[in-house]
Amino acid sequence: METKSEQNLIERPPVVVIMGHIDHGKSTLLDFIRKSNIVAKEAGGITQHLGAYEIEHKNSDGAIKKITFLDTPGHAAFVGVRSRGAKVADIAVLIVSAEDGVMPQTLEALECIKKDNVPYIIAINKIDSPRASVDKVKSDLIENNIYIEGYGGDIPAVEISAKTGKNVDYLLDLILVASEVAGLRADPKIGAEGFVIEAHKDKNKGISATLVIKSGTLNQGQFIACQETYSPVRIFEDHNGKALKTATFSQPIKISGWNAFPMVGEIFKTFKDKKSAEKYCEEITEKNAEKIKTVAVAKTEEDIFTIPIIIKADTHGSIEAVEFELKKIVTKNSRIEIVSTGTGNITEKDIKVASGNENSIVLGFGIDMDTQAEIMSRRLNTSVQTFKVIYDLIDWIEKEIENKRPRIEVDEVTGKAKILKKFNESKSNQVLGGRVLQGRMKISNNVKILRRGEEIGRGKIKELQNQKAKVSEVAEGSEFGLCIESRIEIVPGDEIEIFEKVEK
Repeated sequence: METKSEQNLIERPPVVVIMGHIDHGKSTLLDFIRKSNIVAKEAGGITQHLGAYEIEHKNSDGAIKKITFLDTPGHAAFVGVRSRGAKVADIAVLIVSAEDGVMPQTLEALECIKKDNVPYIIAINKIDSPRASVDKVKSDLIENNIYIEGYGGDIPAVEISAKTGKNVDYLLDLILVASEVAGLRADPKIGAEGFVIEAHKDKNKGISATLVIKSGTLNQGQFIACQETYSPVRIFEDHNGKALKTATFSQPIKISGWNAFPMVGEIFKTFKDKKSAEKYCEEITEKNAEKIKTVAVAKTEEDIFTIPIIIKADTHGSIEAVEFELKKIVTKNSRIEIVSTGTGNITEKDIKVASGNENSIVLGFGIDMDTQAEIMSRRLNTSVQTFKVIYDLIDWIEKEIENKRPRIEVDEVTGKAKILKKFNESKSNQVLGGRVLQGRMKISNNVKILRRGEEIGRGKIKELQNQKAKVSEVAEGSEFGLCIESRIEIVPGDEIEIFEKVEK
């Protein structure tokens, strides 16, 4: 990979994420900006994906500037996708409805923005509505420690109507100003680098991924790699499906022909040939395997055993659902650590990574396992299973964790007795009399010999009598005679504690 040069740095268009509560107008705003009807194409009118779109805007000086928008879901179920959007973006627009004000997902989206330290603009939408109350929204913002310009803070804010387009141009101007303040610059002379935005399988083109370039230039004929996956830059398109020969920052593009599903939200890098890309992927695989080796068997001061888990699923939404359910599992003396996730079938690489630790578990959801992966998993005795129903997955993983967690052998007290008489003794056996204080005594029970409350030795009950008759056990409150095997001399006044070895 080339190193960027300060001399080659030039202005880079901003990548902007639109965030906010469900139905506050994110898709309607993008619809107006792009002059295309996105909302009508979405299931139930709710965005359930992460898309990237590039537009051109004439700024206040009359210059044409490019802006790339990421569209993120607003529904609470898609928080993971929103978080990935904030990670990729340079600037965020947080939409708040003038009808509803600040809502739970508004604050959740703001947390994502702040976590990634992304500059943001407040867009108060739906000002055309008869129910709009801009003053109430501004009060809501202050109550939630969001201080906009003119109200004791420095966060830019604009009142808009995504439906009519009122002040949308001004919002785009603010985005470009924020971009200038951020000083976004990149080197066009190095290999392209950026983020994977989404991935899916096309029946004609194979595995395709939408990418956003954050630095450098990508040319047809090169190779790109993301974590353990790679693709030739051969089927190379812009966000409108137009074939490309070259692309640069902050351009959204689609590359088809991946060898496996790349991980959404992860960085991709560019390589001159297939051999270099494969080498990079192999290095990542080895690093992941090393990570697994260091995870488990390590016990904390609480004696907690760690079980590494690799998750593969059909979509990233499925991965997040599995992760959410796994966090609910409560285990004894052990904890789950998710060390790797990815979309697509379970492959040999996944089994290879898992083989770094004998306690690793590979979970598949909504996908299959490659034949070679299945053969390798049997050879290496790796715990691996695929599921179609999440509850079946959880039931299986709970049982598997129970099988894998370490057992601790403890002494469980089942009774206590006091020695009252001593009859005789040989080299290793002693005949004694006493009374059971609590619990029960049985033949073959192990005992601890206590003197003034302190353990002085151990022994084993060889024979029991009650009322001069041989018995197999004696209950609480009963007197007994017994023969005990022990090299420690037992005297009247001593106590014996009956215990069993129990695995926990």
